[in-house]
Amino acid sequence: MKIRILLADDHTILRAGLKMMLNAQPDMEVVGEAQDGKQAIQETQRLQPDIVLMDITMPDLNGIEATKQIKKIAPDVKILVLTMHEHDEYVFQALRAGASGYMLKEAADTELITALHVILSGQFYLSPAAQSVMVGDYLQRSKTGEEKDSYSSLTEREREILKLVAEGFTNNQIAERLVISPKTVDTHRTHIMDKLNLHSRAELVKYAMRRGLLED
Repeated sequence: MKIRILLADDHTILRAGLKMMLNAQPDMEVVGEAQDGKQAIQETQRLQPDIVLMDITMPDLNGIEATKQIKKIAPDVKILVLTMHEHDEYVFQALRAGASGYMLKEAADTELITALHVILSGQFYLSPAAQSVMVGDYLQRSKTGEEKDSYSSLTEREREILKLVAEGFTNNQIAERLVISPKTVDTHRTHIMDKLNLHSRAELVKYAMRRGLLED
């Protein structure tokens, strides 16, 4: 079974180069291309690829927004952001949007194949440049005392919902239990994920276990 890849980038020549490189791999196949964010969403729905290689700066809809929307409609599709942007804000935005990896275009020829295998196995891939950006940000926040446990920023209701989500209850079950609407549960859940910088239910469960929330 080949890894099915969708290329989303507004540069035709770059897409052609990536396509040639990826199709030369015995276990990979480029199944589609998109030249803007909206098309990336449509093609993901149509083709259901394993991985979307996503540029950030694209017309109509940027790669960060497209990543968010793709993760809503196709949560199992992995997204690797491939960009020229080295700024920390882009790395964090991409990961918050649901991307499984972040790497710079200049490293595509040496790192890309490795990165694709890593994210397909369910792990995150950050290129060395992105890693150093994140470490730098962490050290800076530690220095200024901002790196405190984000759990304290959750409201009582959010803590309650965090525990129930981690215990496996669905939005509808939580809504019924707390006598609120499923939409309200979803809003709380989004706030929880944002505040704790988590990107999936699995991460949320791990966080709850670390905090000892599932012990009673």
